[in-house]
Amino acid sequence: MEIDIAVDLMGYTGECRPGIFAFRPAPVQVSYLGFPGTMGASFFDCIIADQTVIPAESRRHYSEAVVYLPDTYVPHDDKRRVAEPLPSRAAAGLPEDGFVFCCFNHSYKFSPQIFEVWMRLLHTTAGSVLWLSQPNDVASRNLRREAAARGVADDRIIFAPFVPDNAGHLARLGLADLFLDTIGYNAHSTAVDALYAGVPVLTLPGGTFAGRVAASAVKAAGLPEMIVESLDAYESTALKLARDASALAAIRGRLYANRSSEPLFDTVRFTRNLEAAYLAMHDKVQSAATS
Repeated sequence: MEIDIAVDLMGYTGECRPGIFAFRPAPVQVSYLGFPGTMGASFFDCIIADQTVIPAESRRHYSEAVVYLPDTYVPHDDKRRVAEPLPSRAAAGLPEDGFVFCCFNHSYKFSPQIFEVWMRLLHTTAGSVLWLSQPNDVASRNLRREAAARGVADDRIIFAPFVPDNAGHLARLGLADLFLDTIGYNAHSTAVDALYAGVPVLTLPGGTFAGRVAASAVKAAGLPEMIVESLDAYESTALKLARDASALAAIRGRLYANRSSEPLFDTVRFTRNLEAAYLAMHDKVQSAATS
């Protein structure tokens, strides 16, 4: 088929087919987006990343050549629509006045360590709730049981049912006050959704690609102060924002303004950066073939 660059968007995830790439159908073979780590295979030439998700000191852990995009490796469609009118908190099952911490990551990303922090935040923030995406029934019962074991009433854990319409999902997500990221395996698309919906994301980068993705998105959204360096700083920052309405409003206002200026929200800029990366890969192979 004379493909110049073949891109694997799956990596080692469900229904992946890396065997195709083992047959070398293209002169340049790239791992991108779907799998946050190295493929560890000689038939993948490059992995697309940024300086946050794969810092220079981590390059030695990758069998692929790391191709860096200048802002963030995370793509975003800046033409996505947010449904109007915005839903009320009551319609979403949320308290009208209480502080809403949220995390729409899959529940398998919740570690006991981060859950303990979340429960302490609920204890110290009167009237607050933790808003989570609806997991299966077993996970829902287990999470509420673990909250109760830490002295948190089960009605302060609120589950959001799946919304198939993306515009409706973004509108509802904007009801939250603060998105609390998971550690070890960050929010990826869910972090971008929250930022686009105007909800600040608090994240603690980890030691792997998967644990630094939210930091990449948050930095590209122009909110570097929402990237913290320790679990203590994570907890204290969340508590400060829950108690200081003016500080939170200032961050939310800046996030809203950044939608017209920061690279995370500039799809054309991202597209040009990605095109330049692909052209550089192709030119390198062409030069090697003619030398």
